[in-house]
This record gives sequence, structure tokens and C-alpha cells, in this order.
Amino acid sequence: MVQQTNAAPRNDSALPRHKALQGIRILDLTRLAPGPYCTMLLADMGAEVIVVGGGAGSLPIAALARGKRFINLNLKSPDGRDAFHRLAKTADVVVEGYRPGVTGRLGIDYETLRSINPRLVYCSLTGYGQSGSLSQEAGHDLNYLAISGALGAFGPETDVPAFPLNLLADFAGGSLFAALGIMFALYARATSGEGQYVDASMVDGCMSMMTMHFPDWGEPVLQARGDGLVAGNAPFYRCYRCADGRFIAVGALERRFFENLWQTLEYADAPPPNHLDRSIWPALTARFERSFATRPRDVWAGVFDGRDACVSPVLDPGEALAHPHNGARHANLPHDRTIVAPILSATPGSPQPIDLADKTVEILCSVGYPTEHAQRIAAASSEKITGLAWPPL
Repeated sequence: MVQQTNAAPRNDSALPRHKALQGIRILDLTRLAPGPYCTMLLADMGAEVIVVGGGAGSLPIAALARGKRFINLNLKSPDGRDAFHRLAKTADVVVEGYRPGVTGRLGIDYETLRSINPRLVYCSLTGYGQSGSLSQEAGHDLNYLAISGALGAFGPETDVPAFPLNLLADFAGGSLFAALGIMFALYARATSGEGQYVDASMVDGCMSMMTMHFPDWGEPVLQARGDGLVAGNAPFYRCYRCADGRFIAVGALERRFFENLWQTLEYADAPPPNHLDRSIWPALTARFERSFATRPRDVWAGVFDGRDACVSPVLDPGEALAHPHNGARHANLPHDRTIVAPILSATPGSPQPIDLADKTVEILCSVGYPTEHAQRIAAASSEKITGLAWPPL
């Protein structure tokens, strides 16, 4: 049991300024977005991430490459496989995103690497997971959203389902759940001394995030797609077009926020109605539409500033990077690199430079290969290895 105390907060100036994951080595075999984003988050917090590619054609999205080193190994060759095994012996984590069975055929599966390094945490990040009837199917964020039940709840009732780019399945259901699973396993290893296998599925992640909404489906709070308190048709929880064609977001879900909204819109002809009464939603929506259409978006943002009505301007990505709130929390926010989050007081993360140069020889030499041998392995892996290209086979 953890003993609770009323001790004063620690003096941050006396704390060591290292990073939370300093000393953790990760081998990253992933491509596209979910895996690289996962390992970028871990690199931001101090982990050493070595991306193992299959040749010159396998570099990932540059924005997700910061703080990583890149090597090329032909994992279908004995030399490339042996080099990976030697690296795995020194690693804490392996992250891969191939279809189930591929790593076994390459000789880099969990059981093989576990026999080399029992402390290894091995994370497989896939769309459908390692089991189930769809485990061998190809897919993307949209497909995983569809299977999870999330996509079926997004968008207006009378139109096709809408989806928020590839943020939910790829990044939230995939990257974040994989990173969380890795951290769980590393924490457990601190006690047990043993690594373990992490089966991270993007469908599973999305279904987990639907926890609050599954029991609400078909109930008044979420009767159908586009019909519910936070589904887009409630007049107090939706977006409105302003006079300049841009949008304002209204999230006045609770009673006091709705009252502040009503008062700020200066509706003096009647007191604030019962906003949860569905029978008045069409009339309320029409009234709010007329009001917000009278002024530009930024004028409305100024009107609602400090009014505690949960009203915000809908910013495009460029505007979000330039917004003073975001700039105050993340100085010199660049357009081509993401922020570091969350913000840790004692062991803060930081964005590292992006360096896509081939470090194969340097890293192989660091684990004991003679320079000439490392150079031969690197030369044999310099061309694209089609078996490791996306989609994984």
C-alpha cells in the first residue's frame, strides 16, 4: 500500500534533469504512421530508437522521425538476421507492425528474440490484432474505425459517416495504446525481471475508447448516428457558420454553460429554456444559426472570451500553430514538427533533431561488429528489400 503524506512539493530545481525513458533502447520495425508516431513519443521522453529499415525505399514520414537513428538490414539474409538478433540482445523493446506470421518467417518473432533476451518487451501493433477472423486482412484507419463501431456513430444522420482524418484508429487507438502497453510491460518488468508480448490492435483501441458510448447506443443520449448529446445535432454542442464563412464551436453542454451562452447572445426576450428538451432543438438550432451568421468568427471569439460558455473558434492547422494559447505552452512551435506532450515537471521530454542518414555501420560497430563486416552488411542492405515494404506480407 502506498502511504499518503502531506509533504510539501519537491523543489524542481533540485531534481535531476534527465528524461523519463533515458537508457531504454527500442528497435522499431514499423512503417507509415501508427508505429513511427508511437516510437517518436517514446523518443521524445529519452528512449533511444533505432529504426530498422529494409533499404533506401523504406524511410518513414519525416515528421515522425525525430530523435531516431536509421539503419538498413536485409532481414531475409543470414547476416541481416544475425545483426538484428545481436541488436535485440541489447534492446529493451521491439515494435513491429507486420501481419501475423511474418516475423516468424523472418526469424525475428517474439519467441525467438525472447530466447536471446528474456527481458525484452515485444509489441506488435496491427489493425486487427494477432487473432480473429480479420487478423490477416489489410486495412487502414477508416477500416478499423468501421469495425470498431466508432465510424457508425460519426457524422450527420442524413449523410455519409464522417471521420476525423486518421487520428482515431492510427494515432489514438494504435500509437497511444501501443505506447501505453509498452510502458505497462516495462513497469511490470521492473518487478518481475521478465519482458512480455504486447498485442496492440487499432480496432481494440477504438473499441476501448467507445466504452462510454456502447451502452448509450439507442438511448436518448445517443439514439443514432448524428443524434445525441455529443453527436452533432444538439444545438448546444455543434458548430455554426459565421458571417465570414468560418465556424464557431459551441460546447455548452452543462446548464450553467448554456445559460452563459444564452446571456452572451443577448436573448432578452425569454429566460434560458430547458436545453435538454429535444422538442425545442430545431427551434434553438435555427435561432443560433441566425445569430452566429451575423458576425465573423473572430468577432464572436472576442465576444465569448472569458464568458465561460464553452465557445471557441474553429481553427485550421495553421491557425492552431499560431494561436497565442498554444504558443504560450510550446514556444517556437514549428509547422513541421509536433509538440512534446504530456509535459513532465521532473523529467521533461524535448523534440530532437530529424536525421534520416544511414547509421547502419555506426550502430553495428557499437554492438561489436568489426568495421569491415558492418560495411558489408550495410552494402548488402542498401537496396530496397521488397519483402519488408508496405503493406507487410
